[in-house]
Amino acid sequence: MADNGDEESMYRIKEGDYVVLKRGDIFKAVQIQTRKKVIFEKQWFFLDNAVGHLYSTTFEIVSGGTLQPQKPKNTESSSDAKEAGTDNRNILDDGKSQKLTRDDIEMLKEQGLKGQEIIQQLIDNSSTFRDKTEYAQDKYIKKKKKKYENTVTILKPSCRILAMMYHGREPGKICHLRYDTLSQMLTLANIHAGSKVLVFETCAGLVLGAVMERMGGYGSVLQMYPGGGPVRAGVESFGFPAHFHDTLHDFPICHVNALLAGTLDTAAKDPSSADSKQSNVAAEGEQTQPEAEKQGSPEEQSMETNTGSDAGQDQEKEDKERRKEAKAQEKKVKLEEKRKKLAAAAALLEGRNADGFARSSVLFPTCSLVIASRFHPCPVLMGLLDFLAPSRPFVVYSQYKEPLIECYTKLREHGGTVNLRLTDTWLRHYQVLPNRTHPMLLMSGGGGYLLSGTTVATDRSKPAAGPERTAEPAPKRLKLTDTVG
Repeated sequence: MADNGDEESMYRIKEGDYVVLKRGDIFKAVQIQTRKKVIFEKQWFFLDNAVGHLYSTTFEIVSGGTLQPQKPKNTESSSDAKEAGTDNRNILDDGKSQKLTRDDIEMLKEQGLKGQEIIQQLIDNSSTFRDKTEYAQDKYIKKKKKKYENTVTILKPSCRILAMMYHGREPGKICHLRYDTLSQMLTLANIHAGSKVLVFETCAGLVLGAVMERMGGYGSVLQMYPGGGPVRAGVESFGFPAHFHDTLHDFPICHVNALLAGTLDTAAKDPSSADSKQSNVAAEGEQTQPEAEKQGSPEEQSMETNTGSDAGQDQEKEDKERRKEAKAQEKKVKLEEKRKKLAAAAALLEGRNADGFARSSVLFPTCSLVIASRFHPCPVLMGLLDFLAPSRPFVVYSQYKEPLIECYTKLREHGGTVNLRLTDTWLRHYQVLPNRTHPMLLMSGGGGYLLSGTTVATDRSKPAAGPERTAEPAPKRLKLTDTVG
């Protein structure tokens, strides 16, 4: 019974959870917080009343910004007295068929009528609604619902939902990565629980979160990041439990060459710490020097005020020293944590255990490599392939095919990979309704390109065999003939 209760609580909304709001085809990721105003599609409301309800519940927004679960609609009453015409040939769109004006609709809203009641008033006051065909009536009602119904659906975050949200709202943040292309990447890279995956992405953490979701908290994920630190905004929107983050490690990509060459020093101190200490000492000297000068003039003040000011200055000085010591200690702790994380990620990349001994590459391999970045993928791919064990898959995403063509050519020249494929995904939505199933008029022009392949072990005993085959043939010598003059 306890297990059933735990499973049921997973599907209920709790305070502090990350959720996705949905209205039509619009999504937005937010966190459940008490008395926090949320603005979504030009409407504001509070999510307090959503706590305790099941995910995928649709709520109505009532006065005061509170949410109420939407009651199930009675479809029998609407279908009984439904009249429809045979065709729309005699209907003219002259704007005079609707008797209600904009002021009348605003007055209905002020009276407290809900969206469904306003739609019913529009239907009753339309002179051409009953002459429309059944399909046209459904289309009219759907259009008015989108405009006047104040409803919102709360969904549990998932890889597909967040990919659709980013692609619909801010596609540039995820390099225009479509959700069907993301699913192809997870499949081609063979992401599964218990594996060790190397990820380099600049898609706001969406690809990293998708990999972590597929692994289910088992295995290890190594994020290679450019710049000062990793970007994980998309990972936070997934709302993973704490043990998921224990499997996540990060490593700066600028240290990859040093790690491959064996010159990476993970015990090195931060060079800025010594400079900051010297500047702090100099600042303390500058502060104490005028204080000493002030204290060295006892003629200006009496003895009583002098002793009182000295005590106050000593107290301020002690407080400043304590704050400086606390800041220095906090900075030292952060640097030590950063150094430990860097050392752990380097050990995981090198295949070493906690004692520093090298593990067998057969038992502890890097299982797959995933790259999705706004940078040129060729140098990144050639540098990270050295961490990938033989017979392991890799996949590279790019919005354009030209960088991937260059990667394909480099891999063919370098060797060590087989089954190289450069693919383009194509997606089109279909409307599936009785007697009117057809493709949608609007569709995505392209979902990017994928380069995938598998690594193989190369024969290191014959290093000269490759260049001899790929080298250009020597130019033929011209044949000189004697000419009789």
